[in-house]
Amino acid sequence: MGLKSLFAKPQATEPAKPATPSADYIDLEAYTAGSELFDQTASMMVRVAEINKYDDLREMANYVYQGNLLLLDFSSIAQDEIVLRRVTSDLKKLVADINGDIAGLGKTMMIVAPTGVKIDRRKMRNGF
Repeated sequence: MGLKSLFAKPQATEPAKPATPSADYIDLEAYTAGSELFDQTASMMVRVAEINKYDDLREMANYVYQGNLLLLDFSSIAQDEIVLRRVTSDLKKLVADINGDIAGLGKTMMIVAPTGVKIDRRKMRNGF
């Protein structure tokens, strides 16, 4: 199955998808409009989020409290050391409270894992 078959135009039996302004790309947000975000067979969701200010943390914390994994991009607050320390401190308290885990991923990303998920910090190499 090639990329052409994945991104082919829908056939007449499928409901019509929103038209894109250019054939060079597909607007995935418009393409998936109306579809369910959470698959009922999944026990956990993974979301990528960007934090721009300390107040954004509440919604992200609720997401982790619900048992979901969060990949957090903190590049926009990386230069503000006070806000960054406050955010990481609160996230560490959150994962300690729910018996989750937190780890840095590169210089501007964090993984925040919910209850029952631990992060292996060893990098996989050839042959494990």
